[in-house]
Amino acid sequence: MRLIRAGLVALGAARGTLLPWAPLFLAFGIGPYFAMRQEPGAVMLGLAAAALAALLVAGLRGPELLRTPALGLALVAAGLVLAAGRAHLVAAPVLPFRYYGPIEGRIVDIDRSFSDELRLTLDRVVLEDVAPDRTPARVRVALHGEQGFIPLAPGLTVMLSGHLSPPEGPVEPGGFDFQRLAWFSGLGGVGYTRSPVLALEPAEGGLALFAFRLRMKLSGAMQDAIPGQPGAFAAALMTGDRSGVSQATNEVLRRSNLSHLISISGLHMGLLVGFVFATCRYGLALMPPVALRFDTRKLAALVALGAATFYLMLAGPNVATRRAFIMAAVMLVAVLADRRAISLRSVAIAALIVLVLEPESLVEPGFQMSFAATVALIVAFQPWQRFQHRLPKLLRPAVMLVMSSLAAGLATAPIAAAHFNRVAEYGLLANLVAVPLMGTLVMPAGVVAAVLAPLGLAWVALWVMGFGADLILRAGAWVAGLEGSVSAVPAPPEGVLALFATGGFVLLVGRALWLRGGGGLVAALSLLLWSGAERPLLLISGDGGLTGVLGDAGRALSKPKGAGFVAKSWLEDDGDTGAQEAAFARPGFRGAKGDLTAEIAGLTLRHLTGKGAADRVAAACRTGTLVVTSADWDGAPPEGCLFFGPRQLKATGALAVYAGPRIVTSREAAGDRLWNRRPAPRQRLALRQ
Repeated sequence: MRLIRAGLVALGAARGTLLPWAPLFLAFGIGPYFAMRQEPGAVMLGLAAAALAALLVAGLRGPELLRTPALGLALVAAGLVLAAGRAHLVAAPVLPFRYYGPIEGRIVDIDRSFSDELRLTLDRVVLEDVAPDRTPARVRVALHGEQGFIPLAPGLTVMLSGHLSPPEGPVEPGGFDFQRLAWFSGLGGVGYTRSPVLALEPAEGGLALFAFRLRMKLSGAMQDAIPGQPGAFAAALMTGDRSGVSQATNEVLRRSNLSHLISISGLHMGLLVGFVFATCRYGLALMPPVALRFDTRKLAALVALGAATFYLMLAGPNVATRRAFIMAAVMLVAVLADRRAISLRSVAIAALIVLVLEPESLVEPGFQMSFAATVALIVAFQPWQRFQHRLPKLLRPAVMLVMSSLAAGLATAPIAAAHFNRVAEYGLLANLVAVPLMGTLVMPAGVVAAVLAPLGLAWVALWVMGFGADLILRAGAWVAGLEGSVSAVPAPPEGVLALFATGGFVLLVGRALWLRGGGGLVAALSLLLWSGAERPLLLISGDGGLTGVLGDAGRALSKPKGAGFVAKSWLEDDGDTGAQEAAFARPGFRGAKGDLTAEIAGLTLRHLTGKGAADRVAAACRTGTLVVTSADWDGAPPEGCLFFGPRQLKATGALAVYAGPRIVTSREAAGDRLWNRRPAPRQRLALRQ
């Protein structure tokens, strides 16, 4: 009891320093909500809300010793309530079936798909013979083919004939859940068209799409002035329009660890705000009447806040930009309030605002990486302040750049590896070249171009900007081309990333030596668990068209092309950098095309595809314990084997087979959640002995 009381007394005494821990406790409530296998019902949420109210009362008016732990537990309860409330708040119709026919809607976004095709996001959707209350609020359509599409303008109402389907679940059990992302993005259907896009009504005026129209107009002007991929790259980082950036450029940026440059985030907002703030402050210092009568630091902060607000409006309502704006705004408001602009407290306030407004951000790589990098930089900056005076002034900028890049890279590398299954070995080198070019050429030139545009002189600054952008892309291509530039890592087991994030946070933020040591041990334990990750011996795609058998040479795939996204995802999750064609050539399957056989964990797999596949199912069940086909099978499941055709896979999603044998379905791993609920019959999985 004495130890408990002493701990409570210590917590109460440290209450004024505990704000940086608040986002962690809020995350302890948000994270479990997204990890649940069953959507919490009204009773559970009611109990959580009641607990939140009681804990708040105890934290504000209860016994002094209990106030701090009560407030911490209140944050946990608040996280659960916020996450569930947000999931219900964004609820919108999801297309319940595959649809082909006319699609009408208004263009509200333009980007590029995985296959490097232009892609439209439409709202005000109208689908033939689909009731309004079942029509998705938004759909996304990729434009395939060479039909000579009309000029695509923001707000233009278009009509096309295309295919739509509900957002797909994970490509393997426990994999990235696109259904959840689509739910919180308001996407109720995704698909493609090969037919021409027709203009139905002219683009609307008004304020609703003003930012989108301005973004596309400025992006087009920049790409006209800066030809090629440097112009598309510059437009992406200044306006948020990434539709001109090719998949080849994206791959170069990923391999060199520079892909963060085309996602408007903390780096862009920080460089923009820093440049505007410094320019205004030093410029006002040259005006004695102003400098002697006003606090130029606060005037510069107000101008920088205005610039950040305009940048937010221009770049669009994506999560990374909103998060970066909140962080910048909190720091600038701290300047106005005569508080430290860069501190763990300001980062904690920004994180709390983001998590309260969008709890789903917690499970997204952008949130995790940006705040991890920011916290690491602040922690690293503290010893730098004590050490920098020992270095020659000319060396300080270079050393600080290396130190900051190293700190941010070490903090974000495990998170990036967990989400993207790759480590850019020379990412530090690429960032040491690219970040200074961003800060000294590209971003300043973009701001100057905006100032000179009314005078017709923007081309001068845009030339400088294009020069800097070209240098960044050349540096990225050089680094990406180095031997061993990318190392693949397998996907971590469930919960490992959360364990690592918790341990890393405690290690960086904790003050007591024993607390930091405990955080380091937790982070090390998570990496140890990651190193023992078990990968499925067999993977089966959600449509039955692709299977993959894990062997000594890596995963062998059942076909050399097609299902490219699924194949790429499987190989990446294995920690395999090989291409689908190379994986097809690996040993693992035997038999002729369309009728392949493999042995896995004591099971005999028969994979039937192509013409006549349905006619071979009955015979295959006499020789195989597990039969998979992509052919339509309308009858009852055949006896003598465990059978998965399109109808069964629609209910289960993608499958994974582990040693045992043990079969896990994507539906089982994802659970019954708001974003994946479909009318689906339950199927008992039993193996023939």
